[in-house]
Amino acid sequence: MDNAAWGALALALTVLIGVVTWGRARTRGPRTLVRGAGIALLPIAAYLTHTLKLIGRISSAVADWATGFVFSPVVWVGIVIAAVGAALIFGARWVPGSAKVIKPAKATKATKDTQAKAVTATGSSTEDDELTALLRKHGIS
Repeated sequence: MDNAAWGALALALTVLIGVVTWGRARTRGPRTLVRGAGIALLPIAAYLTHTLKLIGRISSAVADWATGFVFSPVVWVGIVIAAVGAALIFGARWVPGSAKVIKPAKATKATKDTQAKAVTATGSSTEDDELTALLRKHGIS
């Protein structure tokens, strides 16, 4: 479409919205008239800022994509395969025996006693000793 066609489209949309606004404003009041007048100016503004062409190109691209999407058997095969894949992924939770839980071994009394003796024998760990020495070096006790 050339520039004159876009201008005619913008003018037609403005007039159409203006007529609808005038009819609705007679029954609903002045607030509807003011709001409708603002909306009626948008097509002319879109034409002057070349946004109307952009909207036309985007609409054409979406329509081409949608018709290719709807009428292509390859696309529908892809959709079916994606649905089967999603069903397998999310349906795996109901398959029995799908995961085994490994429980940690229980600590026996002997291992607890050994750990307690090791802590009491060393007093505090070496990390605590290093931290205490560092604090004393800086005069913090």
